[in-house]
Amino acid sequence: MHPVTAQEVAARIEQLPERFRQPLEVVQLSRMTRKRALMPLYGLQWGSTVYLYPIEDSLIETYTRSPLPAQVTEARMYGGTWIQDGHRWELHWTLPALKDFYLNNILIHEIGHVNDVRNTNSQDRERFAEWFAIEYGYRTSRRRK
Repeated sequence: MHPVTAQEVAARIEQLPERFRQPLEVVQLSRMTRKRALMPLYGLQWGSTVYLYPIEDSLIETYTRSPLPAQVTEARMYGGTWIQDGHRWELHWTLPALKDFYLNNILIHEIGHVNDVRNTNSQDRERFAEWFAIEYGYRTSRRRK
């Protein structure tokens, strides 16, 4: 299932400054992929397009590897909860928390990649997109609440 609608995505994009909306051409609500089914991959940027991936209908994701500390922190910031069950890890969401996570983190992070014309190596590009998501997603959304 997609936790956000096309209308919610469009409304969130409209809240960004024009200079960040201009380079974005398409946001696609994509289908589940094999790669997405195996790892917590919620979005992807390719050129001027952003792809948002679905999540399981149960709102519980199951993984065989422990989450990285950054994944635990990020989920907690948006209301997700990691639970360990033996060698298995589960990430539990509520629908409102997941909407917040997609609209104010995943979407904005990927738009950050679209707008990053300066960095060329993947580590610097990822650092910029994370900063962009905090600045224009998390902080902006928390000021509105």
